[in-house]
This record gives sequence, C-alpha cells and structure tokens, in this order.
Amino acid sequence: MNFAENLKFLRTRKKKSQTDLAAELEITRTTLSGYERNVQPPFHVLIRISEYFNVSLDALIKYKLEVLSEFQLSQIEKGFDVDVTGNRLRLLTITVDSKGNENIEMVPVKAQAGYTGSYGDLDFIAALPKFRLPFLPENKTYRTFQIKGDSMLPIVENSWVTCSYVENWEFIKNGKACIVVTKNEGIVFKLVYNRLDKGAFLLVSLNRNYLPFEIQVSQVLEIWQFETLNSFEIDTQ
Repeated sequence: MNFAENLKFLRTRKKKSQTDLAAELEITRTTLSGYERNVQPPFHVLIRISEYFNVSLDALIKYKLEVLSEFQLSQIEKGFDVDVTGNRLRLLTITVDSKGNENIEMVPVKAQAGYTGSYGDLDFIAALPKFRLPFLPENKTYRTFQIKGDSMLPIVENSWVTCSYVENWEFIKNGKACIVVTKNEGIVFKLVYNRLDKGAFLLVSLNRNYLPFEIQVSQVLEIWQFETLNSFEIDTQ
C-alpha cells in the first residue's frame, strides 16, 4: 500500500500544511500526522480524503503517485484511473494453440460491433477465426482486423491488417497507423497523433476526403499498431 506517502505527496502538491488539511478534513493535525506515518485510517476517512483530492480509492492506495507525470495525475483527477500508468490496467484476452503459442485472432467486419462490447470476453475471443504469421516477432501480441470503408486508401475496404497491441499509449509515435477500438465510434483505422496533454488523440485518414477528428482518451478501449497488410487469402483454423 502507498497510502501514507500518497497522502503526504498530495498534501504538499496542494501546498497545504498538516494543520490546514486536517481542518478541512475535520480531523486533528496529530491524527493526520499519524496517517502520513502509516497509521491506517477508518474507511469513512479514506473516502473523505479520496473525495477531497478527487482521486479514487484504488489510485490512492495502489499507485505510487509521486512518480507519475503531471498529465497522468491530471488524468487520475478526471477519473481516468484506467490509464494511471500509461497502460491499460486489465488483462488482454488472448487464445493459444495446442503448443501454447499465441494465436492471431481475426476480427471481421461482421464481428466488430460485438467486439467493442466483448473484447474482454474469453468465449467471444475464442470464437473468432485464428491463424499465425511465423515471420512476426514473438515478443508482441497481434490481432487482425478487417477494414471498413475507404478512409485509408490505398488500403481498400475489406482488406485485413495485422496489428500489435499497444500497452502504453504515451509511446505511440505521431502518424502511426493504428486500429483504435472505441466506445462510441466502433473500430476505426487511422493515423494517430498524440494529444494526451488534452486527454485526447487526433485521428487522421489517408483519404483527405475525410476530416481529422479528436477522440477523448476516456472513449478509447484498445489501440493496435499496424504491422502488416494481409493481401493474401488467410487460412484460418
């Protein structure tokens, strides 16, 4: 648990003395000092501290907040705990073959509406067609998506693109082609530009008939970076 050091860090970040913060939390300075020395507060006080700093209990207890950037801290304060370390804090659902090697699951257009709501459902992922590309490095997790529309010409509609899973969105280089799985826009294939200082990404089409648009980080479920275009007939298992 990192509560004691987080409490002190958040207090000093707000430039509050122990006396001032204790008064605002309606506790004594001695009690607050104890909390900063690893005395465990009762649950109702934890909630009060969480609400005061606008930081979830999960972040307040689990993460070492002082090592995070100001942007990451601002995301926590906006409620985006899912990206507190720049990573998607969940297990990615995958399947493996009989030898324990990761499969590449295929997400055809007809399955994409279901994917946005079931990307973490093992039964849904297991039911997708699968294949392997032995020439790809084995230190990444891959998924193949079928492209809708003509916004990324010369990559034509119904093409298949194989992409690698991006854990840390801060490492995405501007202009990289990515599959972006979103809550409200579905699955889109775009050039991605970092606007994380505003809590967003700028998504740009290769086909200039389509205007760029921003999407908030809170609307993004997954990002997969383009690796290869599958212009051949895929032999699924």
